[in-house]
Amino acid sequence: MAGGVWGRGRDGPVGSLTLTALAEGIRANQGQPGGPSSTGPQAEPPELGPETEIYPQTLTLAFEAQPGHEVAAPAAGSENSSPHDAQEPAPERPYPASQYSWEEGTLADLALYTAACLEEAGYAGTQATALTLSSALEARGQRLEEQVHGLVRGLLAQVPSLAEGRPRRAALRVLSALALEHAQDVVCALLPSSLPPDRAAAELWRSLSRNQRVNGQVLVQLLWALKGAAGPEPEALAATRALGEMLAVSGCVGATRGFYPHLLLALVTQLHELAQGVRSPDSPKVWEPFHRGPPHSHASCTVEALKALLTGDGGRMVVTCMEQAGGWRRLVGAHTHLEGVLLLASAMVAHADHHLRGLFADLLPRLRSSNDPQRLTAMAFFTGLLQSRPTARLLREEVILERLRTWQGDPEPTVRWLGLLGLGHLAMNRGKIRHVNTLLPVLLRALGEGDARLVGAALGALRKLLLQPGAPVRLLSSELRPRLPPLLDDARDSVRASAVGLLGTLVRRGQRGLRLGLRGPLRKLVLQSLVPLLLRLHDSSRDAAESSEWTLARCDQALRWGLLEEMVTVAHYDSPEALSRVCHRLVQRYPSHVKHFLSQTQGYLRSPQDTLRRAATVLIGFLVYHASPSGVSQDLLDSLFQDLGQLQGDPESAVSAAAHVSAQQVALLARAQVRPRRSSLLRFIRRRSHPTRPHPLYDDSPFLRRSLAGRWSCPEAR
Repeated sequence: MAGGVWGRGRDGPVGSLTLTALAEGIRANQGQPGGPSSTGPQAEPPELGPETEIYPQTLTLAFEAQPGHEVAAPAAGSENSSPHDAQEPAPERPYPASQYSWEEGTLADLALYTAACLEEAGYAGTQATALTLSSALEARGQRLEEQVHGLVRGLLAQVPSLAEGRPRRAALRVLSALALEHAQDVVCALLPSSLPPDRAAAELWRSLSRNQRVNGQVLVQLLWALKGAAGPEPEALAATRALGEMLAVSGCVGATRGFYPHLLLALVTQLHELAQGVRSPDSPKVWEPFHRGPPHSHASCTVEALKALLTGDGGRMVVTCMEQAGGWRRLVGAHTHLEGVLLLASAMVAHADHHLRGLFADLLPRLRSSNDPQRLTAMAFFTGLLQSRPTARLLREEVILERLRTWQGDPEPTVRWLGLLGLGHLAMNRGKIRHVNTLLPVLLRALGEGDARLVGAALGALRKLLLQPGAPVRLLSSELRPRLPPLLDDARDSVRASAVGLLGTLVRRGQRGLRLGLRGPLRKLVLQSLVPLLLRLHDSSRDAAESSEWTLARCDQALRWGLLEEMVTVAHYDSPEALSRVCHRLVQRYPSHVKHFLSQTQGYLRSPQDTLRRAATVLIGFLVYHASPSGVSQDLLDSLFQDLGQLQGDPESAVSAAAHVSAQQVALLARAQVRPRRSSLLRFIRRRSHPTRPHPLYDDSPFLRRSLAGRWSCPEAR
């Protein structure tokens, strides 16, 4: 069967009989004398021009050479052969009628020969082949769908053995001709051969993609196959691979105009379904080593189809942005897919805004879908597209706000997270603060959520709210004063970094009032957060440490401390001398807050992070050294001495050594106070008394320092 017209001859006479009848009919229509019988090697088909007419009766005649029809082959060397001559009953049959079984390969032989004869006719040849094949298939009297399937299966079997050039072009012309009239049947016949992957099927998909008369119809059928299957069923997976083959052909994406948003959303939703891990047991996860082209999994194949769709429509920058941000990796992750969708939406807002309106319109009905992957993917896209002001204007602001508020009542944390992100985009897009009384309660309530994504989204939305002209700085300072300080010490690294960054933005927006001595709530919030900010310079999270440095710089600028150089030195080199100057300035500026500073620092002595325990110990030592004896209570000194004594047995030697030095400073300050109370601390003082309070000396920190060299892309000196 794989040999076809240009291969080895068949054992049965049916193929020869049909091809002879067709050849003689074509020659008769051209007015040429009949050639020899086609039982031997086939001659090249005649060259035909666009004006050549091929009558469907000629091909119908060939189809009648099957069981139940009496057809005789013209004699070899006959000079006047015609279709009517071929219809004369044969005097005898060389084989019994029961042996004449119509094979798919014979049908493919016939179609290939027809296409070869019409190859020079270009598009007109494709159309003529389509009409001829359709008429012949209908004349057979069987179901048309089954006959198309049989013909496609025959082509799949013959294409691998056909030589490059005219024979293979003829086979591909047949497929295009069939798809022109029967696109749905052709797609249904080819899909089973796309999963598991088949090289011949891949070649046929690419040939359909190159034919501009049929590629649009085929893409639509593949889209419906992709959308019609519930989950990653074999049909949807096969359609995805077929789309990947077709979209990879240059110029094919132009055929998606009119349904581009549908196709984009279908591919992204397919990635969500694949990320859930549902996979057909019969579908292999990887291609065989000798297969070329498609990637090694269904997910990566879908990603490649998505890249081809974007690149073919001028969205190369979208693909680049996704690669740089790790968006493709997130799209295929089970827990990061929606983050990838948000990145894709952001990239399209920046570099492919010509499709945003169509996408936005297609998303709206999907937001209420009962299919979770489809609904959540649509929600993530909807949230991301709100960054585009023209797109968001397609709906009234009140409608969008009400929808996002409704999501906050959903029991699924992911839905609430997307709603908070949407509120942040909405606040950023409007250019001025509106609906503050609606936005603030929702965002402040989310700060108490247990999911880090929700808290981070709420903090990000509040920051965007602060960046708008006319932001309610005083109101936010009052509302955040009881809520923000606990988040500065949150156990989740991302939450700590975002909370510190929000404080820095709040100080930056309110710095004019702070310089004038106003902003009472904000000033109190800054002083309440000062110790956590200084200690978080040594946070194990790099993001939290850098955010603390940035926020302290904003505080120094707003409150005019003149300590920027010292704070940067402490942050990057853990310099005791610089920290001593910082503590001296703070004690001078805020003597009434020294007790509160010490109490806050004492809480960090039990931190699980070695760096924070040592930093808190050193900070207590310098605060006590610069403090006035009358500014610290005896009870607080007793408590500090007790805790520092326990730290002297800390397993980390750097912490125990620093605790010993700081305990001496606490003891010296207690001695300077004239108190009648007798305590364990006073007994310690009698044993170790010093006439003056020397400056505390701490060893260099053994912990890693954050050098500035990396920021400027220059190597550090070793």
